Amino acid sequence: MMSCTQHQPTVMILMLSLLSTAGGPAASAARAERPTREVAQVIAGNTRFALDLYGRLRDRDGNLALSPYGISTALAMTYAGARGETARQMADVLHFDLPREDLHAAFAGMMAADRAAAEAGGYEFHLANALWGQQSYDFLGDYLDLTHRHYGAGLREVDFVHAAEQARQAINAWVAEHTADQVRELIHRGELTSDTTLVLANAIFFQGDWSSRFAPRHTRKGPFRINAEQQVDVPMMWQAGQFRCGWFEDLAVLELPYDGDRLAMVILLPADAGGLAAVEESLAPQSLERWLGAGRTQPVRVTLPRFQLDTRFNLADTLQALGMTEAFAGGRADFSGMTGRRELFLSLVIHQARIEVDEAGTEAAAGTGVVLKRGSPPPDFTADHPFLFLVRDRQTGAILFLGRVMDPRG
Repeated sequence: MMSCTQHQPTVMILMLSLLSTAGGPAASAARAERPTREVAQVIAGNTRFALDLYGRLRDRDGNLALSPYGISTALAMTYAGARGETARQMADVLHFDLPREDLHAAFAGMMAADRAAAEAGGYEFHLANALWGQQSYDFLGDYLDLTHRHYGAGLREVDFVHAAEQARQAINAWVAEHTADQVRELIHRGELTSDTTLVLANAIFFQGDWSSRFAPRHTRKGPFRINAEQQVDVPMMWQAGQFRCGWFEDLAVLELPYDGDRLAMVILLPADAGGLAAVEESLAPQSLERWLGAGRTQPVRVTLPRFQLDTRFNLADTLQALGMTEAFAGGRADFSGMTGRRELFLSLVIHQARIEVDEAGTEAAAGTGVVLKRGSPPPDFTADHPFLFLVRDRQTGAILFLGRVMDPRG
């Protein structure tokens, strides 16, 4: 058995938990009205997608931070225009189990409830959505009405064909504005082209003070064990107080609530410096609920590093690996619910997240950009039967090697 105070916090999985909507046993003293069945179902699906996504991203080296809330919301707006096999795959990967109209209404209800909770709860939570479309392009009125009605995402017309760079700057400025200037360069130069037709963007910002703050005078340099062989000295915050904590043979779980007690940071701390991979491997909705359910409020001495993370990645390969392949296939993708035609396909799903944790609390921001292009599918060249080959000088035409392949095995 391991107590919450026996080990330095060497490796961690971090989550900001909406306690009132988590669906698990980690209840808050200031619990808000329970969500509707549809909203609860959306949240449960989003949680499953979040852990699926993390399971694919965890093989990357170094730190990792993301906003599953923001990613799910941006892709839900995209899903609103998907049809056929494209829509089926997206619903499967994203765990969208509700009928379409119920799903989007539930997303709207979830966002409205979270905004209202922030106003009453003593923390900042801002969420914004927007569409940028090629000017004079014929987007369907029904699609624009749905994204505006449920997601507050009005259409902004830009000229990707002749002014893609100006459009990129406008989108980045909007994201920066809605993330308190924490995400300034969501889309990099060259990622939008003349073929870009629509960009769906989501911006999310959170700032909350700890319910029980860490006194800066207690912060000291201390060892952080990166792995079994290596450690570094970093600023380590410390406090003693009453916190919800649970432990297992190989894992300790701690909840650090923010002002208002609706939100909390959950820390999953392996027993050993090399134990993170095993925790990640077992991370699932059921195990998370079990870990949180084992906690009880008790006196705890908490030592936590002060840290700042900033990560950015393109989720295109990850989403395809999860099964969302049709959406990225030019010529096969079906987003006819946006335009009435099957000419759009996903080219990029960019996500950038930043989180800073210090003695006062947590500031976190994230931006998500879903980029759709138009075009026909590239031709297939599949050398699956005998063929000739030659090696030649492209400038002089001289043939250096010439041959044929009848059996690639030799």
